[in-house]
Amino acid sequence: MPPITDLEHRLGRAAQVRLGPHALGADLALFVLKQGWACLFGGLLLAGILASSSLWQADWSLARYDALFLYALALQAIFLATGLETRDEARVILAFHLTGTAMEWFKVSAGSWAYPEPGLFKLYDVPLFSGFMYASVGSYIARVIRIFDMRFAPMPPRLAALALAVAIYVNFFAHHFLPDIRLMLFAATLLLYGRCRIHFRMRRSAHARWWWMPLPLAALLSAGALWLAENIGTLTGTWLYAGQRAHDPVSFAKLGSWYLLLYVAFTTVTLVSRPEASPPQLRHNDHQRHHHDQPESHLRHDG
Repeated sequence: MPPITDLEHRLGRAAQVRLGPHALGADLALFVLKQGWACLFGGLLLAGILASSSLWQADWSLARYDALFLYALALQAIFLATGLETRDEARVILAFHLTGTAMEWFKVSAGSWAYPEPGLFKLYDVPLFSGFMYASVGSYIARVIRIFDMRFAPMPPRLAALALAVAIYVNFFAHHFLPDIRLMLFAATLLLYGRCRIHFRMRRSAHARWWWMPLPLAALLSAGALWLAENIGTLTGTWLYAGQRAHDPVSFAKLGSWYLLLYVAFTTVTLVSRPEASPPQLRHNDHQRHHHDQPESHLRHDG
């Protein structure tokens, strides 16, 4: 077992001992703790943005954007050196880093948002640390799948999922010249993924309770978290949208943008590392419950 995976198991066992092995509250507490562990890269990057905004002085020889770039590089190196990210996860993060940086170059040149501060590590008016913000989304998705032992069922056809991801990504560019088709894309996500459930568990044991959540609901909740992170970014003046002042909240329209972008990230993850299908007992239980599911419950468990 890799050292960092062993550490994750030991931390999980320690939390279980303190929280109790069977209580519902223990599962909920483990859920919060493991979510925090999964988004560690993004959380540390956001902490760096907040800290640098509070501490940085305009007359310092090192620009804040450059410091954030070096800090993000150091974080990435530590994650790889310690095994906090596996090789497959690193490949996902690199892919999302590149696609995110390409979008940044286009959006900044189109005037959608801007980075107002100076910096040496800045290309086409985009500071190079910005790519790591997209990488943190890829990092979260890849890590959360592993940490929660997630299974997805039923998954849409791979080619259809890829076509949707490409259409979402292209629309972020094309809507500047052509009609915006995001409403159609929202509908397409529900059409392809509306029946897809994310099965996950807090503990890796034969008798662990399995929970599930509809994938679109998980995407919407994750988009909400990213929207809050965006507000921290603009509140600190790290970047600003067109017509936005530093203390204005980010438009709720950006929540929809992140919702769509998460499908691009998820598809990127599944291209590099295909998630496991639901285990046989889940498929059996799902078949048995087909006529007994209660519509009022969106977060259920399989015990």
